[in-house]
Amino acid sequence: MENRNYTFWIIGICVVVFILQGFIPFIENNFTLISSRALYEPWMLVTSMFLHGDLVHLLNNMLALFIFGMILENVLGSKRFLLVYFIAGLIAGISAALFYNAALGASGAIFGVLGTLVMLKPRMIVYIYFMPLPMYLAGILWAIIDITRFFFPTGIASAAHLAGLFIGLGFGYYYKRKFGDKYIDDRLNIVEHWEK
Repeated sequence: MENRNYTFWIIGICVVVFILQGFIPFIENNFTLISSRALYEPWMLVTSMFLHGDLVHLLNNMLALFIFGMILENVLGSKRFLLVYFIAGLIAGISAALFYNAALGASGAIFGVLGTLVMLKPRMIVYIYFMPLPMYLAGILWAIIDITRFFFPTGIASAAHLAGLFIGLGFGYYYKRKFGDKYIDDRLNIVEHWEK
């Protein structure tokens, strides 16, 4: 499977679009996912994935995409990575449109990547708030955090996160059944070191 480093391309596009947002208000005004317009302007489900609200939002998402996107792209290959990323992002966008007036950001798609890795590499160690956790526990923690945000709103589109995570879990289950653990481990030898 050829790795075309689509993770870097997505990060690059998001950074360029964020810079342009600062100079061209038309971009954010017309390509953010606006729930009342989504049915008539469905491209917003895609374009909103490349927009971010502020620099912290962008940096958090791009750091997560850089780390976890690279891992998933190495494990599944570039085409399957893109499939996971964009399907999870689209479903997350639909979920956001049902719960919020407006939404933007790559978080739903990134949560799809995370959910896939929860299934494929459940024992891979990740650091959450400087605490080492296996990927499956990190996934549970991320889900709990977003569920609690329904009761204590923060302005974060938690429904999109959860939808992306759920879709990612589905993709991960499918690929785990299709390829098996040995194939997945062989695709990314560095994971053997992380899991020790």
